Amino acid sequence: MHGKVVLITGGAKRVGAASARLLQAAGANLMIHYRSSATDARALQDELNLIRPDSVALIQADLHDTGGLPGLVHQTVATFGGLDVLLNNASSFYPTPVGDITEKDWIDLMGTNLKAPMFLSQAAAPELKKRHGCIINITDIHADRPMKSYVVYSVAKAGLVGLTKSMARELAPEVRVNGIAPGPIMWPEGDSNFDEVSRQRIVSHTMLKRAGDPSDIALAVRFFAMDTHYVTGQILAVDGGRSAKL
Repeated sequence: MHGKVVLITGGAKRVGAASARLLQAAGANLMIHYRSSATDARALQDELNLIRPDSVALIQADLHDTGGLPGLVHQTVATFGGLDVLLNNASSFYPTPVGDITEKDWIDLMGTNLKAPMFLSQAAAPELKKRHGCIINITDIHADRPMKSYVVYSVAKAGLVGLTKSMARELAPEVRVNGIAPGPIMWPEGDSNFDEVSRQRIVSHTMLKRAGDPSDIALAVRFFAMDTHYVTGQILAVDGGRSAKL
């Protein structure tokens, strides 16, 4: 990844931060997007720039603002001279059971999980084509097997799977587009639906009988970014075998 440039949405913590650390260690320069996690973003930037000076820059944006998405690409190119990898990692996640779904829920969940990746990928495509780069979308195993009470989220991630395959066709042969579908990696913050009993039940349905770690997703990101050049239009489940048992 030496000399490569990566733009990561929602990169300040959790899976985004784990991916940032692994790609920067491999030699990449990073533009890390955040919306409200400024403290986490600056701490991560300081940590990584201490290892390799000037290798990480930050950009703040609300991904719901479609008109501002090309600016993320332009700022990345202006800072580092190009763009090789777009990691669409940012996500909203919360329950929307039937009967309680609002239009605000729809706009938020579809906007973050599907609309933003689509328009950001479109904006990034010309720069990625110049350097035969790639797009990596973080989907979810529940795109294929919807989670009860998470209707809009499941629909949005299903759309992101469709977007991944469609973009792979549209941008070939210059740009590869793939997705990673996590299973139980990190429990959602502040979601009462995932109490200890629920967590144990989910883990018991994985073949490996344990939850994963953000580093497991980061390794898959690195695989698509630098270790394979003949894979596109694919979704890789990183879920301990859970999706095969659902």
